[in-house]
Amino acid sequence: MRFKGKIALITGGSRGIGNAIALALANEGADVVINYVTDIDATSPIVKAIEKKGRRSFLFRVDANNY
Repeated sequence: MRFKGKIALITGGSRGIGNAIALALANEGADVVINYVTDIDATSPIVKAIEKKGRRSFLFRVDANNY
């Protein structure tokens, strides 16, 4: 539980490497903020997995390419 009480921000957390990192951080006690760009439905499985571990998950739609 190295990240208990912490909040992690993961860009691209709805799939691939970002998804694996989000889950790993939740396993270590972090609540997770997930950034997605287009497909909110793709975030559903990771949100459920994080919440099943007793952690909170927050979603934000942001295209970081525009900043």
